[in-house]
Amino acid sequence: MKLTKGKVFEIGIVVLFGLAIGLLKLKGSPVGSIMGHSALEFGVNIFKVLPCAFVLIGLFEVWVKAETVEKHFGVKSGLRGNFWAIVLASTTVGGLYVAFPVAMALLHKGARLSVVFTYLGAAALVRIPMTIFEASFLGIKFTLVRLLISLPLVILSAELLSKVLKNQILPPNG
Repeated sequence: MKLTKGKVFEIGIVVLFGLAIGLLKLKGSPVGSIMGHSALEFGVNIFKVLPCAFVLIGLFEVWVKAETVEKHFGVKSGLRGNFWAIVLASTTVGGLYVAFPVAMALLHKGARLSVVFTYLGAAALVRIPMTIFEASFLGIKFTLVRLLISLPLVILSAELLSKVLKNQILPPNG
């Protein structure tokens, strides 16, 4: 494995984080223990979800044809692509650290960039378990108002982002 500037930077950040936790623990500060415990807990949660997610994404890559993705999420899909992106996002389990690999798989299969951005935005907003939890504590009316206001804004910002970033993310003919 070749170490690039980016990898060295990432390793440096992790080492600095570890040093900060260690120094705080040596000073007797409870913050170091809390940070270490939180980081460990987050890491364990990620490693519980990611293997299953990567298996499903691998199956998606093999079983779902690019034509199917292009038809439902591609350039000619129109608003239907945004609808399907929101439906797919509502079923995403594991938060954005699962949604990003799914978004990359969609992009590789021919999904429109704005639809992928809609998927990512919706994955943060409309996951079914989160929406049920919110409705049970804050009420159905609040949840519906939040969804009716936020989803059009997600679609609008996704369209704007795709126009701004299209040439930077995708190859010239993509």
